[in-house]
Amino acid sequence: MKFYRSHVLVCVDPECLKKGAHEVMDALQDELVAQGLIEEVQVLETSRIGGCDQGPELMVYPEGVHYSNLTADDIAFLVEEHFLKGRVAQKFVTEEKAFTDEELSAPTAKEIRVVLRNCGKIDPENIEDYIAEDGYQALGKVLFESTPEQVIDEVLKSGLRGRGGAGFPTGKKWQFARASQSSPKYVICNADEGDPGAFMNRRVLEGDPHSVIEGMIIAAYAIGANQGYIYCRAEYPIAVKTLRIAIDQARNLGLLGKNILGSDFSFDLEVRMGAGAFVCGEETALMASIEGQRGEPRPRPPFPAVKGLFAKPSNINNVETYANIPQIIFRGAEWFASMGTEKSKGTKTFALAGDVQHTGLIEIPFGLTLREIVYDVGGGIKDGKKFKAIQTGGPMGGCLPESYLDLPVDYEALTQAGSMMGSGGLVIMDEDTCMVDIARFFMDFTQDESCGKCTPCRVGTRRILEILERICAGKGQPEDLDTLEYLCAQIKEDSLCGLGQGAPTPVISTLKHFRKEYEAHIFEKRCPAKVCKPLIRYEIIDGICTGCTVCARNCPVNAISGERRTTHVIDPDVCIRCGICMQVCNFNAIVIN
Repeated sequence: MKFYRSHVLVCVDPECLKKGAHEVMDALQDELVAQGLIEEVQVLETSRIGGCDQGPELMVYPEGVHYSNLTADDIAFLVEEHFLKGRVAQKFVTEEKAFTDEELSAPTAKEIRVVLRNCGKIDPENIEDYIAEDGYQALGKVLFESTPEQVIDEVLKSGLRGRGGAGFPTGKKWQFARASQSSPKYVICNADEGDPGAFMNRRVLEGDPHSVIEGMIIAAYAIGANQGYIYCRAEYPIAVKTLRIAIDQARNLGLLGKNILGSDFSFDLEVRMGAGAFVCGEETALMASIEGQRGEPRPRPPFPAVKGLFAKPSNINNVETYANIPQIIFRGAEWFASMGTEKSKGTKTFALAGDVQHTGLIEIPFGLTLREIVYDVGGGIKDGKKFKAIQTGGPMGGCLPESYLDLPVDYEALTQAGSMMGSGGLVIMDEDTCMVDIARFFMDFTQDESCGKCTPCRVGTRRILEILERICAGKGQPEDLDTLEYLCAQIKEDSLCGLGQGAPTPVISTLKHFRKEYEAHIFEKRCPAKVCKPLIRYEIIDGICTGCTVCARNCPVNAISGERRTTHVIDPDVCIRCGICMQVCNFNAIVIN
């Protein structure tokens, strides 16, 4: 393994690429070669260094120097100053910008990193870095010390459950696939991460692809499969690129292909890309897509373990599930089972988003409460505002109020509370959030992503969305509440797949916990959170308004009238609620009611 005295991280975020990051990187490589430093300085790509507003940017370690606003013409001077003379090139330094990873910061005291252990720590495009962190040790242990049955038993004892959302015991799923007599068998990784704001799987694939590959090889050995597929979103080009590099490297070292590590076991992998359909995250729709068919769910049974990809026994888990496997095998089931709760073992990654101080990826042991996540890990609500709700489980998860903050996070507890684990999205909402509008937003997403195969989902979600849009527009009727509850129950009961069955959950939970907001919209024609534009009014406060006329002069529809130096008035029938008047007022004389 090579050792370098310096590592240079070059930002290849789309913003930096537009500003010439690739040209800077090429110039850097060429100059290092010219100066005879290419064996001493390693140049790596990274997704984000700063805000990219001063790109192209790069970070030099071990000094931790952040250079920005670079061009290819600057590189010769930079290399001479920093790498030959050992002096910081001050004119390119960005002192005011510390190196921050907006997606994955340093773990807090309550985090334990298993899946994310290597992300940001190793070069994902260098298999030697992964091997140096005990990579492929578990595979060697499995191939030469364990039978397939022993591997499955170890996974069963660990208590690992599928991290894709359903929480089915991983060992049992492998057991069923192994018991199937038909052949060939397939191992599939679901990397079709479609939840809005969720990026846990992407970050693992971009930062530690070999953990997923190793986990899939072990799964293949356990069930008796010789071919695997990683189904990844085409919207993740860096993840796809990194995966393909990792697969090629593993194949070159005899870790994929014929007779892996000299054993009698053979297994190979390929990447298949999805076309952006959210429904292809459902396992049967995903397999249909791999087969080249329209991505639509299939009735179950038969389950994939019996009749899956190409009508053959198949095992399908998501990225996070496979990434846990090498550590379970290497460290032992007891180690993994020591974390979490009685029925939910280990850790879980979450994408923390919304009105919380610290957003990004976290990894916590099961059993932490929602309060600990929001306040201890997330740093509390932004701008000193009050907590209102938290949604777990992505667009098909429930919205839980403040009274649920002491709920421990595990599969059973969230389900009993009317929500779900999902793949790991956590959206925190403050007091300024309209819960009716939130329900409308998520229903708009699920309705748009419905494949249309079954009537309850195709038509039912459309009807619910129409009602929610009507309520937010101030045209809701008293009977709408009963209609919403009826439609939600029917869609949940009769839809073909998990997307349709889960689509009503945001509506059901907001109706249960925030019914007064629905009633205010319908009966009082008022949005308590002052979010729904048709239900708000802009008013000018008498005594504060100075009559400067700035608001009137900037109103695009001439809805404001009044003489100079007298309090002005807004005509609510003409006002389009654009908010420009409020933005230009220098005296805070305009309020929303």
